[in-house]
Amino acid sequence: MNLLTIPLRNVRRKWLKSALLLGVFALAATSITALSLVSRAVGAGMEEKLTAFGANILIVPRSETLSVSYGGFSLGDLDFGTEMLVADEVDKAIDSIELRKNISVVAPKLIHAGRVEGAPAGVIGVRWEREKALKGYWAVDGSYPEKRNEVLAGSKLADRLGLRPGDSTTLDGRPVTISGVLMPTGSDDDSVLFAGLSLVGEMAGTPGRATFMEVAALCSGCPIEDIVGQLAKALPGTEVTAMQQVVKQRMYSIRFVERLAFGVSSVILLIACASVGLSMLSSVNERVREIGLLRSLGFSRQGVFTVFCFEALLIGLTAGLAGYLLGLGASSKILSLLDMGGTTSFSATELSLSALSAALVAALSSVPPALKAASVEPSKALVSL
Repeated sequence: MNLLTIPLRNVRRKWLKSALLLGVFALAATSITALSLVSRAVGAGMEEKLTAFGANILIVPRSETLSVSYGGFSLGDLDFGTEMLVADEVDKAIDSIELRKNISVVAPKLIHAGRVEGAPAGVIGVRWEREKALKGYWAVDGSYPEKRNEVLAGSKLADRLGLRPGDSTTLDGRPVTISGVLMPTGSDDDSVLFAGLSLVGEMAGTPGRATFMEVAALCSGCPIEDIVGQLAKALPGTEVTAMQQVVKQRMYSIRFVERLAFGVSSVILLIACASVGLSMLSSVNERVREIGLLRSLGFSRQGVFTVFCFEALLIGLTAGLAGYLLGLGASSKILSLLDMGGTTSFSATELSLSALSAALVAALSSVPPALKAASVEPSKALVSL
């Protein structure tokens, strides 16, 4: 009989009580593990979904502005020294940065003042596959352009010019087809015409160029300032700006999920600690005679204290292992029900951390009861006999 076999024998002797305590603690470990894995996956999935609601970084060519007036008349602000972006070169530069994996979409824009059937109209050149990923909130009456000569009209522009899906018209003298009309968005998108980047570049005489680039970055894994800094370093001669309001709104949504999971996990952990402490305290009260006999046989206070702490540690270790495995399975089911995207996978490191954390929490929860057990005097065993 030693300090290690005594707790094991007590667990075996009072197996029902030990099983109930183990079940309660394992359930707590399962809940905390599932919440942690789900919140992490939901946070990543949520940010990917939020990417479809617009960019959060803007890349524009650096320019100098001069206010000109003469003879008392203001000629306005003139930009000079401005060069357009080369879309493919910007793509290569962005691909070279360390945090490229945090960038979801890079959408170039080429602005051109064109004419539709002779009427002036703003034309925006885009790369359709990227624009659709960036503007997931768009709804279209008709369909998105699939051919080079197909364009998409904003709702206000379509009303002004009487354009309907399927209409044939001319853009800067070129025949084009209105494949669809954008439903009202309440933004500048309603007042312009969208066409393929290559088509607009050809009409404007600036093939392969872009006026500016919109970037949708995933900023949950690192500060957005780090991404902006790396982009600015990789793209000299440009101004890289984070749209702070958009960034803060997205980070608030992600952090809300994380904080909610942390708050619920904290409550569950406190309940589990209370359960372990009360169970161990009850065990101490039931085993006063046994403790007294151990003390009379020569066990030190430290030895008695170790017996009870080791018993709780054993329960916590087992509950942590079982809780992680059960929580991993539960999190996969929860994610499939929520349809939030994201996946969970087994990690030996996380399994070890779960088991050690549960064992440590259980051992700490047993400290007050163990201190009470260590204070039992040998004379109490003789009195009980």
